[in-house]
Amino acid sequence: MSRLTAHDLIDLVLDEGSVESWDSAIDISGHAEPYRRELEAAAERAGTDESILTGRGTMRGRPVAFVVNEFRFLAGSIGRASADRIVAAVRRATAEGLPILAATASGGTRMQEGTPAFVRMIDISRALMDHRQAGLPYLVYLRHPTTGGVFASWGSLGHVRIAEPGALIGFLGPKVYELLNGRPFPAGVQTSENLVRHGVVDAVVIPDELPVVVDRTLSLLVDGPRPRELQPRRGTVERRLDTWSSIELTRSPGRTGVREVLRHGSDATVRLQGTGEGERDAAMIVALARLDGQPCVVIGQDRTTQTPESPMGPAALREARRGMELADELGLPLVSFIDTPGAELSPEAEQGAIAGEIARCISQMSTLRVPTVSVLLGQGCGGGALALLPADIVVAAENSWLSPLPPEGASAIVHGDVEHAAEMATSQQVSAVDLHRHGVVHQLVREYPDDDAESLARAVAAEVAAQLEALRAR
Repeated sequence: MSRLTAHDLIDLVLDEGSVESWDSAIDISGHAEPYRRELEAAAERAGTDESILTGRGTMRGRPVAFVVNEFRFLAGSIGRASADRIVAAVRRATAEGLPILAATASGGTRMQEGTPAFVRMIDISRALMDHRQAGLPYLVYLRHPTTGGVFASWGSLGHVRIAEPGALIGFLGPKVYELLNGRPFPAGVQTSENLVRHGVVDAVVIPDELPVVVDRTLSLLVDGPRPRELQPRRGTVERRLDTWSSIELTRSPGRTGVREVLRHGSDATVRLQGTGEGERDAAMIVALARLDGQPCVVIGQDRTTQTPESPMGPAALREARRGMELADELGLPLVSFIDTPGAELSPEAEQGAIAGEIARCISQMSTLRVPTVSVLLGQGCGGGALALLPADIVVAAENSWLSPLPPEGASAIVHGDVEHAAEMATSQQVSAVDLHRHGVVHQLVREYPDDDAESLARAVAAEVAAQLEALRAR
């Protein structure tokens, strides 16, 4: 696959005729002659005066700033002049209230300039964190290769991090590792695909698909709400099933889950993978979505991936906290979906701080500055469910439930057997209908006998959107 130049990438993503350069001429006269000749040769080869191009343009009509690496200029390395360009562009984007689109392709900081260039990664990181704290989106496309100080600074600080297929992405270049250690770096570790599997990168995207992905992401982050189209199910909910029958229904294979709500209730979804810190647990879905016209961050327990062999562990809750942080930082509402038979109970989970992660989720979600809606969708068992419950509004599907332990566990504690599970579920008032009566649940979503996964998913999305619209109005 031929490598796109920085100009090619800018032309691919930004609207034709919209690009305005922010780059001023660079004076290289103060450099020693050998290095000056290198810079002149690099400029001739790359067709750029440095390894970084910055400016502004529009992406499907939306104003954005860009910071793009040119690998052909001394392997995309970052010296003091290119670092100055990045910092100046980020500061200007912050002042003008612009999202930033960044694309990396670099071997790291420039060895010819040594430590004075190396420490400029701090300035770049500081400027980007000020941009993020201003509530402005920062999207990063990691290209082949992205290593060293670039990956360890502005390449890893995006709200959304996507990567080129097959790209070498890592902290230490494999050639340097082999020379220093006398053995090759293990194959396949520093690849974009492997980093997605480990929750470091959110997705692998070919360049041709990049405009679609960027457009979808920006539509969720900057466009604002669209008119709602679905109708919530309102009116008095009359209990159709007893508590135990509801519990059995939520445990059935065809039950609506968060995947169905996103599939049938959102017209735009961008999945985010992992914590960004080297952990990924399939039990938790984190996504940017537009539920019935309302953009939001979704965190949801995936009923299809939680099994006795693979329960929801502490990493899943750390992923949920990533979603909370994104919502708070970007000023987007947070919607949480509760659907779990319980958090992992194991020595590994204890050592992974499962209890602490539950506590941190509760405290973090309780103190968010954005509108929040939690949805009790199916099973709601134990602390793992409670972790995603605190919200301005709690919505519950009619047959959902919330309990301190599985009813069988409660029966074992009180009766010494599991035969009294149904009795315990009723006496503990775990059903959504009971919780609504007690004020724990604010709004019930009726379930019809002929509901399928799609119809209930659309009803839930409609109710969430209505609640978000009301919270925004307040």
